[in-house]
Amino acid sequence: MSVSYDEFSKLDIRVGIIKSAEIIPKSRNLMKLQVDVGETAPRQIVAGLQGHYAPETLVGKKIVVLVNLAPRKLMGIESQGMLIAADVNNTPFLLEVDETKVQDVPAGARIH
Repeated sequence: MSVSYDEFSKLDIRVGIIKSAEIIPKSRNLMKLQVDVGETAPRQIVAGLQGHYAPETLVGKKIVVLVNLAPRKLMGIESQGMLIAADVNNTPFLLEVDETKVQDVPAGARIH
């Protein structure tokens, strides 16, 4: 399936900085993240990272976030976006911002 450039351009993809991460009790794989995407308050994102990342190792990571995804409740917790990760044999690998060439890529920087 292919999408047109017009469809792709509707996606709001930004750099996000993980401010906090915690395991969701009673869930086998979900974590609740607070992610700074350059707005007045962090966004809450629920992601299936439990068992693959320790919460404390996520804090401070600069990741890629789809911001304009419709909110959805998972385990009763509203997720306000989606982090972008590769899936290798059912293991998520977060896409992180490489700052080796440009330092200090800010939260909220748009990805085109």
